[in-house]
Amino acid sequence: MALSAFDDKSHLPNERDLAEALGPASVLWNDLKAHLASQYEPLTEQWNFSGKNYGWGLQLKQKKRTVLYMTPCQGYFLASFALGEKAVQAAHQSGLPDSVLSVIDSARKYAEGRGVRLEVRSKGDLENIKKLAAIKMAN
Repeated sequence: MALSAFDDKSHLPNERDLAEALGPASVLWNDLKAHLASQYEPLTEQWNFSGKNYGWGLQLKQKKRTVLYMTPCQGYFLASFALGEKAVQAAHQSGLPDSVLSVIDSARKYAEGRGVRLEVRSKGDLENIKKLAAIKMAN
């Protein structure tokens, strides 16, 4: 089973597919995309198929810099970041919930930063992602 709700390489997800898979979380998905587009223009969207274990995901970039990745799942989505150490330190000073900081602290370290993946199921989750995106882009 792929991480994404969409694991068929031959079928790029469309808006209808997304709405069906995400259900009520599609409002959160659209809100996040609109928010990031307003904050980090020009923002480009690119769907990528990352293999059978991950499936389809949406990469959001400002020029050449990735803001975050969005992975649609059944009833929710994942927001993924690569956070450098400056951003990790800033996150600890930002008032983010301990549950989010715990995920950041336990994330695997890569050359481009810590690979952080957070579920978005509620408006509160969405606000945490918006705050974390701002921290990432500022650092």
